[in-house]
Amino acid sequence: MWLKGYILPHIKNSDNYNYPLFKNKHMSFDQYHEPADELSEEIRTFARMIAGLIEEADAIGWYEQRMSIEKNEEAKAIMKNAQHEEFKHFGMDLEFLLRQRPVWKKTLQGILFKDGDIVELAEKAEEASE
Repeated sequence: MWLKGYILPHIKNSDNYNYPLFKNKHMSFDQYHEPADELSEEIRTFARMIAGLIEEADAIGWYEQRMSIEKNEEAKAIMKNAQHEEFKHFGMDLEFLLRQRPVWKKTLQGILFKDGDIVELAEKAEEASE
């Protein structure tokens, strides 16, 4: 918060505002590692969905930690419900991405919801999708 409240206004009001990092006065998003205006709309959407997938996974983990220490059963039930929502969002993000990358989907079909050694399944699935 101090960055937004202290550093950015000071940079904006200084000669350093024209420094290349700040030439584009619009804040960039962390999901882009290349200049956003050089990326296609498809790739920008893909990056947003990857970022969403990561955010949902983080939220699932945070709820798991909260529930592990929560003593109030009603609060824990609410957290469990919220975590389930995050898991649903994770699944939707993943499905969207898999529809964009058929090779990924083929690989995961050889791993997910199957009995057996996970590492062995992954190796076989990877070979089959190459």
